[in-house]
Amino acid sequence: RSEINPNSKYLKLFDLRLSDAGIYTCEYDSHTVSISLHVFELTISLDGHFLPNEVPELTLMQNSSHHQPNLIITLFNSKNNTVIPKLLQSKTRQKYIMKLKQLEAADSGTWMCHVHSDSPLINQNISFDVKVLGFQNPDFERKYATVDSTVILSWHLNFQKIKWKEGFTGQLNWKQQESAIAHELLDFNVTAGGKQHETKKSSHFQFEIPGSKSKSTIEVKLPKVHFNHSGQYQCQLAYNRRYVQSKIELVVMKVSANPVGPLPRGAKMTLICEVSSPLPSNAHLCWERVNGTQMDSKKSKQHEVKVEVNVSAAGLWNCHLIEDNERKISLNYAVEEAPVWISYVVIGASIGGSVLVFGLACLCIISSISWQRRRQRAKRMAQARQYLLENKTCQCQQ
Repeated sequence: RSEINPNSKYLKLFDLRLSDAGIYTCEYDSHTVSISLHVFELTISLDGHFLPNEVPELTLMQNSSHHQPNLIITLFNSKNNTVIPKLLQSKTRQKYIMKLKQLEAADSGTWMCHVHSDSPLINQNISFDVKVLGFQNPDFERKYATVDSTVILSWHLNFQKIKWKEGFTGQLNWKQQESAIAHELLDFNVTAGGKQHETKKSSHFQFEIPGSKSKSTIEVKLPKVHFNHSGQYQCQLAYNRRYVQSKIELVVMKVSANPVGPLPRGAKMTLICEVSSPLPSNAHLCWERVNGTQMDSKKSKQHEVKVEVNVSAAGLWNCHLIEDNERKISLNYAVEEAPVWISYVVIGASIGGSVLVFGLACLCIISSISWQRRRQRAKRMAQARQYLLENKTCQCQQ
């Protein structure tokens, strides 16, 4: 593992090990030169391949022909910020074990370990790579959509960005509620060479895997969102039986009216705007009439899933979902006035219905009176028959 350059008399060591530490002496004619070689070895747990929230351990070992100096160790992350590790106690100065904090995907990159000693004077930088496989998305995000719209849900993986050279797998699941059974929509795998392959699994509802999506992205397209498409979409990565996941909650909004159809003159209608799941405290629903006044609006209360407004005139109404004073999505509902003849039909039907009810009531009263009379007449006849039976008389023949 070594060679000497005959011209320069340099000694070159390959694949340096801790055991190579010591004093190296060069003798040339009457000259003698000695050099003390101090060797450091830095290792990182899991070979530097982590998932988010995992805690790495660094081990720094030293060896030399002299006493082992007390080392001052400073760590710098990939952004060149100082990191203060937790130093685990060691019995000797030969071995230092350091425990870092939980990692994030953004921590990926080249880190630096600076080793310092006053006696002997040592200032040594040792670089090492940290790779954290994960998502460029947050762990949880909420997405809003309206009924019948098109929605694309995306998870951006960082394996290409951090030059991850290990294979891993993953899957995308959907469930409508936290306590519901999860349905697997698709699974995927990425080879050590970075090739990505996806397989559609579920036909629970219609969705597509876009063909033109960017690399290192897991994506599903809902071409026409239904109210029951709402719920939690969870993308999960698996590497060496360790897992990391990112979740998107899809909240769907719809509007409706009761009763449905044109609004007759003098009648009322209730407009309903609702979402598929409770909103966060910084969000609410709001009905507004287009070109209306401030009185022509109504907001939902905190955590309510719907808001209703009573309408007595034709006009265009908008329902907005507002989060942090920003309109996220909107749906409109046009209230149309019924033609005059329909109003007359409605009025006539109302009057006719009233007359019919009155007539039925009168018929019931007359029938009741007639039935009472027949009952009394039958009762009197029965009493008369009873009287005749009790007072029989005999007629004598003359």
